[in-house]
Amino acid sequence: MSTVKHAHHNFDIDQPGKDSHTHREAGAREVLVSSAKRWALIHEHRGAPEPTLDDLLRLIAPVDLVLVEGFKKNPHPKLEVWREATGKPPLWPDDPTILAVASDRPVTGLDRPLLPLDNVPEIARFILSAVGLEHPPVAKEAAWPS
Repeated sequence: MSTVKHAHHNFDIDQPGKDSHTHREAGAREVLVSSAKRWALIHEHRGAPEPTLDDLLRLIAPVDLVLVEGFKKNPHPKLEVWREATGKPPLWPDDPTILAVASDRPVTGLDRPLLPLDNVPEIARFILSAVGLEHPPVAKEAAWPS
C-alpha cells in the first residue's frame, strides 16, 4: 500500500539550515535526500503547473492499493470522512464517486453505506472489499459509540 496526500498550502519536508533546504532555496529543481532508512525527492514546480493525481500516481512504485487524501474533485472512488462538528456540509449528496461515509455519528438521508469513524477494521474491510482485495474477517461488528 502507498498513500498520496494533497496539501492545500505551502509545506516543507526539509528544514532551514539543512543542506537540502539550502540547495532547494538556491534554485535546484530537484533535491534528493537519502539515508540508510529512506529517501525523499523534493521537486520544485518553479512556475510549472501543479501535477495531476494521475501524474503523481505514475511516480509511485506499483502496489495493490493507493490511499489518496485530498484531490476531492477527481473522479476516483472515495470514502468521505464527515463530522457534523466541523460545520462543513457533507460532500456525498453531490458526488457520486463517494462510495461510503465514515462519521462519528449517524447521518440522516444517506443513500450509501455509513461506517463508524472509530471502527478502523470495519472501514478497512469496506475499502478492501470495494477495490476487490481479499481481506481477513473482522471479529467485532460495527457499532456506534455509546
